[in-house]
Amino acid sequence: MPDTGTLFTFAVSVDQLRPGETLKVFIGNHPILLANVDGSIYAVDDTCTHEDSSLALGCLKGELVTCTLHGSRFNVRTGRPQEEPADEPLNTYPVRLENGKILIKPAAQKPQ
Repeated sequence: MPDTGTLFTFAVSVDQLRPGETLKVFIGNHPILLANVDGSIYAVDDTCTHEDSSLALGCLKGELVTCTLHGSRFNVRTGRPQEEPADEPLNTYPVRLENGKILIKPAAQKPQ
């Protein structure tokens, strides 16, 4: 059955996000972190669940992004925290690549 819910929204061009990089974008007023892990694009909430700090300020190593405030690390594929002090996961967002564009479905998904 086709998905008739929320449509995908243009975020940025694919060439604006190279492998190993992150980029903060806004869908409406909501900040979302895009991460390019070896050519695969992932989208998660940009704000650390431990403190209100932008994850775009942190470093991406493999699938893990580090919050610069207290060192929490999150898996950008799953949204799950990998290191304390954060213990709440980030919302993740479906991503689609079409015609050189990164599209995000703004319907948040909480990791199980």
